[in-house]
Amino acid sequence: MIPFAIFNFRFWISRTKGERIFRSAFATLLFALPLPVYAQHPAKLPRVGYLTAANLSAIPHRIEAFRQGLRELGYFEGKNILIEYRSPEAKRDSVPALAAELVRLKVDVIVTAGGGATRPAKEATSRIPIVMAQDRDPVGNGFVASLAQPGGNITGLSTHFPEIGGKQLEILKEIVPRLSRVAVFGSSTNPANAQALRELELAAGALAVKLQHIDVRRRIDIDSAFRAAGTGRADAALMMVAGDFASSHRKEIAEAAIKNRLPAIYDQRGYVEDGGLMTYGVNLIDLDRRAATYVDKILKGAKPAELPVEQPTKFELVINLRTAKQIGLTIPPSVLARADKVIK
Repeated sequence: MIPFAIFNFRFWISRTKGERIFRSAFATLLFALPLPVYAQHPAKLPRVGYLTAANLSAIPHRIEAFRQGLRELGYFEGKNILIEYRSPEAKRDSVPALAAELVRLKVDVIVTAGGGATRPAKEATSRIPIVMAQDRDPVGNGFVASLAQPGGNITGLSTHFPEIGGKQLEILKEIVPRLSRVAVFGSSTNPANAQALRELELAAGALAVKLQHIDVRRRIDIDSAFRAAGTGRADAALMMVAGDFASSHRKEIAEAAIKNRLPAIYDQRGYVEDGGLMTYGVNLIDLDRRAATYVDKILKGAKPAELPVEQPTKFELVINLRTAKQIGLTIPPSVLARADKVIK
């Protein structure tokens, strides 16, 4: 111990030269021995990678919701947890490289903001746990074996809810007099799109509404899609354009709908905040907050393969009255009364 190493210095002032040499050598040996460590080095902080194929500026509320979820569980960024954010910022082909970078950093968990990030992460690692903040069809996309038993290194949250399309059509029928034709904007490259369309067709048949499918995959398709809707004499539009493309072009899509005076319903709240007419769908902000619970469980030793994928439980109806006025549409009081939020 340190006190023993420095005890009573006067004792070392010996009578003989031989004793002084011996005691000097013994003291040197004592100081060379390992001493107890009284001030430990701080423990290594867990590191989480947050990967998105959209611009970070397009999803600020989702990122903050994830942070909030962590804080509720006792994790504070920069204090007892580190978060590595990776976004291509309009260079979508760079997402695989960003995923590989997170793997090289040896993060403890990768959180993905959508399918456009989950797939590159899956291809980059089969070892590091991956938490999907949201995905429309994780089984169909091949990310998990089943919702109940994911079976690999991926788990998280799904946005799949078959009844959403039917609910959206019902709302459109309430706000648009004599609704008969609806343009459905979707992306054929999205594996979940085909299943969603099948479910929507069933609902449309029950409501006596005809659907016009329009493919939107690139920025250049937006204007031509609205022209096609006009040519097809659509009374309204239902937006199924999802994923990172939608997150990056919400404002342009909403503005095109206003320009064409076409009542449109979306599945993400961000559209309405960017000028869209209304949204009914899963609360993505809530999903990002809940993604933090998966991170917490994994950091405490849980295996992704044994953590069931959660399905949505919280939905919201948001209406933008300013946009309704711009396109000359009156929203019935019965619909306004059900809204979770009304933008005036």
